[in-house]
Parts: sequence; C-alpha cells; structure tokens
Amino acid sequence: MRRELGRGERVLPGLWRLRLPLPWPGVPHGNAWAIASGRGVVLVDTGYYEPGSMAQLERALEQVNLRLKHVRLLVCTHAHTDHWGQAAPICDATGSELWMHPNHEHGTRGAEDPAAMLTQRLEIGRQSGVPQAALDRYAERFEAQASSGIARVIEPDRALVDGVEFETDLGTWIAYETPGHAPSHVCLFQPERRLLISGDHVLGRISLYYDYGWTPDPVGEFLHSLDVVDRLDARLGLSGHGRPFVDVHGHIVGSRRLVEERLAAIVSALEGQPRTPLELAPAVHGEQISEQNAARLLQETLCYLQHLERSGRAEREPGEDLPRWQLKR
Repeated sequence: MRRELGRGERVLPGLWRLRLPLPWPGVPHGNAWAIASGRGVVLVDTGYYEPGSMAQLERALEQVNLRLKHVRLLVCTHAHTDHWGQAAPICDATGSELWMHPNHEHGTRGAEDPAAMLTQRLEIGRQSGVPQAALDRYAERFEAQASSGIARVIEPDRALVDGVEFETDLGTWIAYETPGHAPSHVCLFQPERRLLISGDHVLGRISLYYDYGWTPDPVGEFLHSLDVVDRLDARLGLSGHGRPFVDVHGHIVGSRRLVEERLAAIVSALEGQPRTPLELAPAVHGEQISEQNAARLLQETLCYLQHLERSGRAEREPGEDLPRWQLKR
C-alpha cells in the first residue's frame, strides 16, 4: 500500500492543518492542528506513532514554516492511537505539557498490557459468534504487528475536562466532554470565531465508531454529546480526519440520523429470530464481515445492542452458550 506523506496547510491566519499518514486501509491520514500562541503554537493531537512518523509530523510543520520546537502545549482530543500516539516524543522534544481527559484507560491499558488488549478483543469476538479458527488467526496477526501506534504511555499533566481553557492568538478555547466515540473524548470550541475542533466526534465525512466494553452505553453517550456540541452553534468544523467543513449542524443531524438507521436495521433483523452480532453486522453496516473489518464492525454492533438493551427494546436470549439477541417481548 502506497503511504501518504505529512502535509501542512493554512486554514485561517494562525491556524494550520497538519495532515499525517496512517497505516490503515480506507483511512490514509489523520489531522493534527497547530494554533498560534505567542511565539509558539498549541498542538492539538499528534498522529500515529511508528518508525518514521515523527519525521512526517516535522515535515508537515515545516510546510507551514513551523518547527517542533515551537510547540508550547500539547492537547489531545482523545486517547486513540492516531490522536495521542506520539505524545511522549513530542513532549520529550519540546518540554511541553500534555493535556488529555483522565478517562483514558481505554487507550493506555492496551499499550501498557498488549496481552490484556488481545484477550479483550478475542472475548468480543466470542460474544459476537466468531468461529475459533478466525479468532486464532486474528491473535496471530495481532502478535505479529510491528507497531501498537503508541510510542510509550505518559500521564497527562492536566485533566482536560469540561470548562478547561487554553489561550491562543485566536482567543480562548474551551473543552467540552463528549464521550461516545471514546470515553476520553473532548471537543474544543473557540466561541468568538465559532471554531470547533471536533476530534472524531463529528467528522466531515460522517462515520461512526465506539469503544465497546468501557462504559455502559457508548451510543447513548454519543447521542447526548451530539446535543452538547449542537448547542455551541459552531460555524467551522475541524475534525480528526478529512477537510474542514462549514455545515456543523448538518453533520450533527446526519450523524444522529445514521445512528437511528443502524438501530432500526438491528430491530428489523431481529424481528424474525434471535441473532448473534456476527449475523447482525452485515445488515447494520451494509457490508460483509471480513477478517480486516470484523473488529470494528462487531464492536459497533455490540454497542447498538447494548443501547437497545438499556432502552428496553432488546435482550440477550436466556440460557444459550452462544450469545444471541432478541426483541424484548
């Protein structure tokens, strides 16, 4: 697979998009954002860590006449590898503080204990009805992968929770907790200019993903977080992937609609008989399960089933070794 190179571009005076390569098919790059702050910049998000990735960050910075040494503060929207994986070497090189939400175990635990992460992912597969042979192949690929995407785990210097602010040349940015996509997710808002750094909560090209197993109802959290962000009335969205976008409210509406469509697809698929998540996922996502997409699609499907359980619309079939869900009678 041909890999992209780091690229930098100005969005507004004092605000730059740093487009950084990713190793994932279908997701070739992610964004970090540099915001002018005095004689330096605040850097929001870091990119994925692997051999050569810091050079790609420096390349993107150089294209907009910045250097790594200009980073005065590092702020991470959430603890997924493509958003905080390079935090340690950035802080090492610059002496800057790291601000991130304290509920980051969903991201840090796997880096500290890869075996525990593998165990959790295999259990998700078993709960979904994945055959043991496929789980064994997944375990082999997981253990052979070259990089976890994280240089090393470092604790945040400050908890990035509701109301935390930082100053830039564009004004004060305010943190809003927006869990759902990840327990640690926050969005950053500049009210005078109505700028929203939305991480992976609201994307320019609408797509959905939730971390399964860390909170009781990621889908419910995500829908509530959409309401939180909608009330801000942002006019420019700066997301973790893709170009800046102007119709922030429309993207929020589209995200909510996609959630409801996928919930409705599960309900419809359960009307005939109880089914496993493996059986439900193709109907929910409109694509067949493969060994490449299974982890992502099954996690999302399980989160929808959790949400339907909590809202009293579905339940696990009792007394079965292989977990199946059915509509609640």
